[in-house]
Amino acid sequence: MEYLIITILLLLSALFSGLTLGFLGLDRSELERKTKLGNEKAAAVLGIRKNNNQLLVTLLLGNVFVNAFLSVILAGFTNGFAAVAISTFLIVLFGEILPQAFFSKYALDIGYFFVPVVRFFIFILYPLTWPIAWVLERILGREEDTIFTREEISEMIKDHEDHHLSDLDSDEERVILGALTYSDKKAGEIMTYRDECYVIAEGTMLTESVLRNIKDSGYSRIPVYYRKRRNMVGVLYVKDLITLSEAKPVAEVYREDALLQVRTDETLDTVLNRFILNKKHMAYVINTENQFVGLLTLEDIVEEIIKVEIEDETDAEED
Repeated sequence: MEYLIITILLLLSALFSGLTLGFLGLDRSELERKTKLGNEKAAAVLGIRKNNNQLLVTLLLGNVFVNAFLSVILAGFTNGFAAVAISTFLIVLFGEILPQAFFSKYALDIGYFFVPVVRFFIFILYPLTWPIAWVLERILGREEDTIFTREEISEMIKDHEDHHLSDLDSDEERVILGALTYSDKKAGEIMTYRDECYVIAEGTMLTESVLRNIKDSGYSRIPVYYRKRRNMVGVLYVKDLITLSEAKPVAEVYREDALLQVRTDETLDTVLNRFILNKKHMAYVINTENQFVGLLTLEDIVEEIIKVEIEDETDAEED
């Protein structure tokens, strides 16, 4: 009978020790995400894991009771140093090391299996554990959610893509990383500089040769300037030239309200929101002295997010 009691106490010690590491090693925020995705095991474990202090006190108090009782029983077989050595060896090896190593590897599966058992111990030990848990909550507060920085999320995405069990491919990794980092860049970093832009003067006559040049450029929107290239006044939509029956000056065709103005130091996420809000695809970029220095398009921002140059049949070479 004594050997049976010792075996049961060792199993209980292993259970309490393993569950302590297993349950508390599971991140509550991760369990909540898995629960929202329909994971039944995560939902069951979250039911007791969310009350962190109550769970911790219950498992630790149960473990202390079992180990203390086990030491007393073992002391009846021998005395002095031998009793201490035997009880320490059995508790450390079979009650701590082995169960914690096993439970930490299969924490969610094992935790789900033992949820009813843990609920039982929480119930019977509640009069002892509740006051301690209450004090801990008042001193330490409730467990905070795990929040990752963008840099940490980026590293997680890279690690996931590299793992052989991940269903994340390299294209998805590239786009996600681009979406996480594009807001750090400024409009002045990716704009097309003023001298490299295809623009047209307000007073230019839309003759047959000019229309041919516009067609060959491949652009659907062309910035319009007044006298000097730094004086942008609007945008010429190529689609508006389809119904043109005679040569007219650009001034009679372009749209003054079509060009959005942004600063060189505006972040790309801000510019993207302004594009969407104003229903615009092109913006002219100004510096701190309000001088036109370049052009920025919606396509430029999309390319920065997906990390791929978008080319069509009219592009002669990669930008």
